[in-house]
Order: sequence, then structure tokens, then C-alpha cells
Amino acid sequence: MNKFAKTKTREREMKTLVTFFSAQGTTKKVAQKIAKVLNADLFEIEPKQKYTDADLNWMDRSSRSSVEMNNRSLRPAIASKITNLNNYDTVLIGFPVWWYTAPTIVNAFIEENDLSGKKLYVFVTSGSSGVNGSFDDLKKAYPNLNFISGKRLHGNESEAEIKSWVK
Repeated sequence: MNKFAKTKTREREMKTLVTFFSAQGTTKKVAQKIAKVLNADLFEIEPKQKYTDADLNWMDRSSRSSVEMNNRSLRPAIASKITNLNNYDTVLIGFPVWWYTAPTIVNAFIEENDLSGKKLYVFVTSGSSGVNGSFDDLKKAYPNLNFISGKRLHGNESEAEIKSWVK
């Protein structure tokens, strides 16, 4: 049975939401594939101020991403809010791994939305870093939330590979 299957609760069908932050498009492609496979809704966590290539230069200690990740209390502003979160019982949160963990904009999303009572799954995109550091950091930062599991994806998985993961 698909662990993300739709369920009925109190006369309404609960749905799955695939939400994601994507700095360069890789995570977005993966999120779109996952949403298609799960027949889920999709929500992009977009920063109010888009990241430029210079912002993403991790080798520059003064770049925006470096500053944010060196001060994990920073919360970049998100461009739009999700208004129908109560319609979902399962939420997948995807992002690229930055400094072995979630970018701080993911924390901003979690803190701005009531995810209590929802089943939360994490997927990350990375060429080399695994999901465990990010997943464990989120579980530790938000102990009252129900984080179930996480998965690292490279961005070039086929629909068949994604179907295999979600089943």
C-alpha cells in the first residue's frame, strides 16, 4: 500500500502536499515528479528576494547563503503563503542540502505554518550529502512535529524510481 495514500477523515478527503524550496531548479524538478506520481498538490517555497548566483556562492563567506547558514536564526522572507494547509494530512518538504542541513528558508516555512498533526516526509537533493543530517536537524528543531522519514534524491530519478520510493 502507498504510505502516502489519501485517507478520509470526518467526511472529507485528506490530501498530500509536496512543498519545496529550489534554488537552482533541481529540487523543483524532483518535487514535480513526486507530485505527479502521488497525484498531490504542489507548493513552492519561494523567497521574496530571489537568490542570485552570487548569493549561492558557498565559497564566498559574505554571500547571502553563507551568511544565512552561518546564522541559523535568520529567516528569509517567503514570497507567498499557503492558505489551505488544513486540507492536507501528509506534507512532503523538499530542499537542496546546504551546509549538511536544510536552508533556513525551510525553517521559515515550518515556523510560519501549523504542521502539527501532519505526517511529514523530507526529501533532499544533493550530489553528495545524505538526508540524515537535514532530517535529524529538523526533528531536533521541531520535536512536536511528526517527521516520519527522509530520502536523498539526485534529481535525475525516473518516475519509476520515485514510485518505488513512495510505495
